[in-house]
Amino acid sequence: MSDHRTRFLQLALDADALRFGTFTLKSGRVSPYFFNAGRFDSGTSLATLAGCYADALDAAGLGFDLLFGPAYKGIPLATALACEYARRGRDLPLAFNRKEAKAHGEGGLLIGAALAGRRVLVVDDVITAGTAIREALETIRGGGGTPAGIVIALDRQEIAGEGQSRSAAQAVAAEAGIPVVAVATLGDLLAFADGSAALADERARLQAYRRQYGVSGNDS
Repeated sequence: MSDHRTRFLQLALDADALRFGTFTLKSGRVSPYFFNAGRFDSGTSLATLAGCYADALDAAGLGFDLLFGPAYKGIPLATALACEYARRGRDLPLAFNRKEAKAHGEGGLLIGAALAGRRVLVVDDVITAGTAIREALETIRGGGGTPAGIVIALDRQEIAGEGQSRSAAQAVAAEAGIPVVAVATLGDLLAFADGSAALADERARLQAYRRQYGVSGNDS
């Protein structure tokens, strides 16, 4: 497993962003783990997380000119990533959206750099149903930008719904014709648990969940 994946999963555990137990998801599924990027709530944790995002993107070789953070969790993630790239010597423009259009002042849905003529990278935490990401892609195109890809923290690698064979991330990537880069996946989490004595008891539950809901071709 590459270093950025290991660093991310350890950071998520330390920040309590990744938890194990019994969790009922919005989908109604009962999951043995839960990921909440809102727990990266300090400057140090966000800076470390941004480094993991940047390393994953560099490894993927994805080309982009602007970072876009969908409201709300995507906003601090994209901002932290912009700061990380600036630290590495690349000054990227940044934009994000409001949930509702502002009727006064500058108005509109968009804040930050202009999207027109730029290859835009969407920065978010996860893709569940994919609704927020699809709205972000529509906003980017409406602003004259070209979606170049999506980067997320964790890909759960599970089918989007009953009777489906693709995950939400795979569905969005196929529909939009752009890559989705994940800092880590459920497969990485299984490998991480396999190498951790503290998580040994969780691996069997993770495997059982994956057998039930995982997309094909990702068995571990």
